[in-house]
Amino acid sequence: MGAASGVAIWENRDDRISYVAPRGHVFSCYLTGGTGTRRVDAGPETGRPGTVCIMPEGQTSEWEITTPFRFVHLYVPDDQLRAAFALTHDCDARRMALPELTFAEVPELVLPLVALAEAARRHDLLMADTAVSDLVERLGTRAVTLKGGLPAHLMRRIDEWIEAHLDQPIRLADIASLTDLSPFHLHRMFRVSRGLPLHGWVTNRRIARARTLLAGTTPLIEIAQACGFSSQSHFTRVFKDRTSTTPDAYRGLWRRG
Repeated sequence: MGAASGVAIWENRDDRISYVAPRGHVFSCYLTGGTGTRRVDAGPETGRPGTVCIMPEGQTSEWEITTPFRFVHLYVPDDQLRAAFALTHDCDARRMALPELTFAEVPELVLPLVALAEAARRHDLLMADTAVSDLVERLGTRAVTLKGGLPAHLMRRIDEWIEAHLDQPIRLADIASLTDLSPFHLHRMFRVSRGLPLHGWVTNRRIARARTLLAGTTPLIEIAQACGFSSQSHFTRVFKDRTSTTPDAYRGLWRRG
């Protein structure tokens, strides 16, 4: 989902931890233990293996730990999660339902989180990508009254145009011309609908195409050109920034798989 995201297998005991309005969303699943872990500001319930916690961005919480536990912990910045949700569910990012959960039994979320833990153990980036995609797919949608943003038919038109022009330089004015909006209004309304600025969305689509091509034998310079990067070095730099690995290393994961 991006280099700013992070996953860790965390173990702890005999501790007290406070989170004060953290940035980004946090998903956790207890792998072992947890019966000695209590959220101080949420009552007497304790954790247990297979239970899930979701702390939406900005949610303050305090935890008391008295016995050993082990869990997988996924952190995702808000813009990355909303953009992934909009793409996966083909809807406005504001429809993402992300409830606050503490020690909840949610089997549909446990499976991808456990898979993510295994991916972290193996240092398997492809497995991690799949697990995160499965997690986003399982997030619910909510009915909301949408104000501002772009209508669905314009989003589809923009998406189709972007996919058809990923091998070329893309300007804000080019896309604005598809919508009869000024570049300023398009920029603002796109971010409202997708949760990510247009330039960030385009870069994500370039990286997604590159990942697909890296599964084959296309030379890196040709992949760079097919995805609209100015050079192979530019491609490598952006790819590593977004995935925390190089195109060569990513291709190696496919070969080992």
